[in-house]
Amino acid sequence: MNVLSITGLDANQVAPIVKGLQQLLADFQVYYANLRGYHWHVRGPQFFTLHSQFEKMYDEAAESVDEIAERILQLGATPENRFSEYLKISQLKEQTNVSAASDIISAILESLRVLIAQERAVLALADEAGDTATSDLLSDLLDGQEKTAWMVAAYLG
Repeated sequence: MNVLSITGLDANQVAPIVKGLQQLLADFQVYYANLRGYHWHVRGPQFFTLHSQFEKMYDEAAESVDEIAERILQLGATPENRFSEYLKISQLKEQTNVSAASDIISAILESLRVLIAQERAVLALADEAGDTATSDLLSDLLDGQEKTAWMVAAYLG
């Protein structure tokens, strides 16, 4: 059964929302993997603080990945699950063996900039389509990402 026939959302208006969510899913998956790497590889006097914080951040990212994928399903589409496909479309690039706190913090802030811009773009599409559930999801994601950006920027002083 077509979920949209139950929810009353228009398939033509939902298509660009799904495309945006698929993009966001790919970028969140790369962001998550990068955070895991930062957690594993960070070195220096801030190790204990950053190691713990990166774990919290990747746990939050994992939850966001699941929420985005489930919303794609609720919109009648199939979320991508292959990392090889994420890497083809992700605006974020894989990071490896980055251990300097300053490099990691800069990379996280850049990732957040990309994610926040995407969240705003999909939110606008959802609002236009009257897709309140996606709008609420994206508002929640934005709230979390903006708070994280503020906290990471504050860490820099």
